[in-house]
Amino acid sequence: MLSQRTRYAARALQHLADRYGQGPVQLTEIVAAQNIPAKFLTVILSEMKRAGLVDTMRGKVGGYWLARPPEEVTYGDIVRLTRGSLALVPCASRLNHAPCDNCLDEDECRLRAVMLTVRDETANILDRIRLSDKPPVEKLMV
Repeated sequence: MLSQRTRYAARALQHLADRYGQGPVQLTEIVAAQNIPAKFLTVILSEMKRAGLVDTMRGKVGGYWLARPPEEVTYGDIVRLTRGSLALVPCASRLNHAPCDNCLDEDECRLRAVMLTVRDETANILDRIRLSDKPPVEKLMV
């Protein structure tokens, strides 16, 4: 399940992608349009800035914008930045692998094998869909 932080980050970055190349977007606009608490959004956008996805400028005409074109940012990037991994269990993580507590030997664990497949398929999908993509409504409803 995606955390609220991940969902907020994705919505905020989608908002910035829709306005890419139009100059800075003020925090208040993102807050109002995406229904994200301002304090939480400030923290999320700071994290995205450190990761190189967002740039910012202070001041009256300042705001936030994507640091990279929307076609270069995938949903996999966003989930990894906010969750640390796409895996549902720690032993199936490719980048943050850790053995599960009270588990079988990893080579014998059939659940791990299933979760590795789930993780890989999830990565294939999320790494293919970019902020610039606008999926048809019927695909969103499936």
